[in-house]
Amino acid sequence: MENVIVIGGGPAGLSAAIYLARAGLSPLVFAGSPPGGQLMLTSEVENYPGFESVLGAELIKKMRGQAEKFGAKILDQNISKVDLSRSPFKLMASSPVLTKSVIVATGAKALWLGLPSEKRLLGKGVSACATCDGFFFRDKTVAVVGGGDTALEEALTLTKFAKKVYVIHRRDSFRASKIIQERVFNNPKIEIIWNAVVEEIVGENRVDGIKLKVKSEKLKVEIQNLKLEGVFVAIGHKPNTDIFKGQVKMDEKGYILTSQSATSVKGVYAAGDCVDYQYRQAAVAAGMGVSAALDVEEWLESA
Repeated sequence: MENVIVIGGGPAGLSAAIYLARAGLSPLVFAGSPPGGQLMLTSEVENYPGFESVLGAELIKKMRGQAEKFGAKILDQNISKVDLSRSPFKLMASSPVLTKSVIVATGAKALWLGLPSEKRLLGKGVSACATCDGFFFRDKTVAVVGGGDTALEEALTLTKFAKKVYVIHRRDSFRASKIIQERVFNNPKIEIIWNAVVEEIVGENRVDGIKLKVKSEKLKVEIQNLKLEGVFVAIGHKPNTDIFKGQVKMDEKGYILTSQSATSVKGVYAAGDCVDYQYRQAAVAAGMGVSAALDVEEWLESA
């Protein structure tokens, strides 16, 4: 019987593990396979407090080492099934485990275009986070792919750094809210390319440009090549919460609903990008993990 199991090995889960371990609760962390969350896909991180510059993988390594130093046990395994209908809770990994409490910190994943070149150039000019990586594109030309609120907000963020921002959208109108559309239309740095699909991201070791398939007003398909240095994919995120469906309350997109960090099930808490659809930052996730750990500690003392 475990006191607490943390599901997830990103900033939220590992920050929770550090606090839980220091409280003497000996947390068991299922970090996933592969472990580390989205930070493992990030090359350089310059906006995490205390680090002027650190590789995403190195930051995760330091967090893991700190958690283990204080007594957390970390397994690079996935949880495949959960039963949160009664206490103790039952989780299935390579074998069943029982626990008094759970912190869900499974994160979310960006939705990608599915291009081989996109995967090859990830972290080399391809990104899914303007707030994280926009600084690296100062005075450069970039493109944002998407047409919702997130895409247009990404484009507006990038105008603070880039000299020119293309917005590539596969339709002839945006789904985003009107006020954000107006800001985009009125920004002189932004150029919109309608009815366009990215065919390929061009470049060997860095992004050099993109190849577009554009449908003209006469419904004629043309190939267009754009020279640029960065591509930001903003077609949405999907929280990694499928195994919790029907177990805890979620919104229509699958994000777990919480009050502070508590879910709809007593003894089950959630933190990080599986809850947070707005900020999606490592430092925010870490803070949410700390909150969840403190809430679990209090709950175990009163249970």
